[in-house]
Amino acid sequence: MKKFNSFRNRQNGFEDLGSGTAEAAKTKKSWWKVPGIILVILVIAIFAFNSTYQIREQEQAVLITLGQAKAVTDPGLHFKIPFIQQVRKVNTTIQGFSLGYDVDSNSSETDDSLMITSDYNFVNVDFFVEYRFSDPVKAVYASKDPVLILRNISQSCIRTVIGSYPVDDVLTTGKNEIQAAIKEMILERLSEQDIGIQLVNITIQDSEPPTSEVMEAFKAVETAKQGKETALNNANKYRNEKLPEAEAEADQIIQDAEAQKQVRINEAEAEVARFNAMYEEYVKNPEITKKRMFYEAMEDVLPGMKIVIDNGDGVQKVLLLDSFTGNSSENPTETLNTDPQSAQDTQNINDSENE
Repeated sequence: MKKFNSFRNRQNGFEDLGSGTAEAAKTKKSWWKVPGIILVILVIAIFAFNSTYQIREQEQAVLITLGQAKAVTDPGLHFKIPFIQQVRKVNTTIQGFSLGYDVDSNSSETDDSLMITSDYNFVNVDFFVEYRFSDPVKAVYASKDPVLILRNISQSCIRTVIGSYPVDDVLTTGKNEIQAAIKEMILERLSEQDIGIQLVNITIQDSEPPTSEVMEAFKAVETAKQGKETALNNANKYRNEKLPEAEAEADQIIQDAEAQKQVRINEAEAEVARFNAMYEEYVKNPEITKKRMFYEAMEDVLPGMKIVIDNGDGVQKVLLLDSFTGNSSENPTETLNTDPQSAQDTQNINDSENE
């Protein structure tokens, strides 16, 4: 019986050992499932992450599908095929770089800024170039570094244009013209390259001689030129102020002369009309007209003169000259009693005047 119990216990123990092994095998299989689930989750997450991309307002994207590029310009969320399609984003805002100086340290870079002018003078000129990407596909595929190409083109065009202008224009009055010429040349070169980058603007930040002595000399020249321009402006201002006054005075003189001319013409025409009227009267009555003209002339020469008329009986009449010209006063005559001798003398005077 003990042997049987012992055998049974062993059998039970064996059975217990077998059941523990089965449970351990099940536990081991469950532990192998956890990494698989995690791996599946990771794969799904990777696929989900790589299937979308975001484009902001100031960006454009290039969607590459098996080597074929396509521009995506609409902002927002977009989808792509993971591991098959690739996306490269391009910043389309206006960007820039300096030539001839360092923006961060504000120090000059002589290798880029030192140039020679057409009159064989050295000058330091600093530029700032602004650009933007106009075609994202060409910007990505047409060249390895489009910004570097733009930089090299800019340097070449700047030196070419600066070398065609004298130093005086580069430092003073010709900056705007030089900027326009450089911009036009760069745009032409970029059009030939066609690398998807566009020049927005190029400006001269500073231009100065390479040494302080030359710089002071050019500053003195610039000051003299500004003084000349100020004097010319003042002279033009004075001319603009005085010229209207002189023109108005000249117009007034001309108007006065025209008025005097018209007055003289009217007077002459009146004299002609008077003479013609007098001539007509003379043709009709020559003697009377001559006497009237004589009396009028005498009235002008001797105003207030009196005429004595002797009728031969010793009574003389004194008449004012106005009575003969039609301008007689209220009492034109006076009667005088004279002796015969005086009357005879007066008569003789009158006869001699009539002759």
